[in-house]
Amino acid sequence: MTDTPTRRLRPFLARARRLPAWSAIAAGALVGGLSGGAYGLLTSTTYTATSYVVAVPTVNSTPESARGFAQAYGRVATQLAVLGDAQVWAGVPTRTLRDSVRTATSPDAPMVAVSATSSRPDLAVDMANAVSRALTQHAEKTASSTQVRLVQFSRAVKPSRPTSASPASTALVGASAGGLLGGLALLARPRRTGGDGDDAPVPTASVPGPATAAAVRGQR
Repeated sequence: MTDTPTRRLRPFLARARRLPAWSAIAAGALVGGLSGGAYGLLTSTTYTATSYVVAVPTVNSTPESARGFAQAYGRVATQLAVLGDAQVWAGVPTRTLRDSVRTATSPDAPMVAVSATSSRPDLAVDMANAVSRALTQHAEKTASSTQVRLVQFSRAVKPSRPTSASPASTALVGASAGGLLGGLALLARPRRTGGDGDDAPVPTASVPGPATAAAVRGQR
């Protein structure tokens, strides 16, 4: 008679139960580290370049108004009207700019940060500077009505280091996550209920029922 899959699995489960408790944590850390390292190797390296533009109030405006328009310009910087002009100087399609460019503003300063991410550091610089240039030109067209001008504060420079995580970093994160999951699995596993030693169940005291207690008192 051939063994069923359940019978063939029993020796493996028996050997797994005899493994030390820390083996689950070690196995999780190993699998997580290998997975994280593979992710870091397979993911392409990316670079980020950032340029800055600042909103300047005219004589008929106030600094508070400049900060408010800086927030508005930060929201429209990634719109088609601005990216359509920026693609000419960046040399990439509008879709690439829309996927690669992000803006950030601060409520305390009338400044807009334009960041571009690419696998090529020189292209990241070109895209960030192109969007900043297009944004300042659009702001200049409406300066007579907004009483706020947008000028370039700092051009983007070529990044010297990638912004994407290195394989060593992703492997470390994966190992930490795997070890944590292994520890949680160790805590969630059912405890042994049989056998000798500390794991054996503690016998409970027997409490006599009312009828038994009455019969004992009668015999006395």
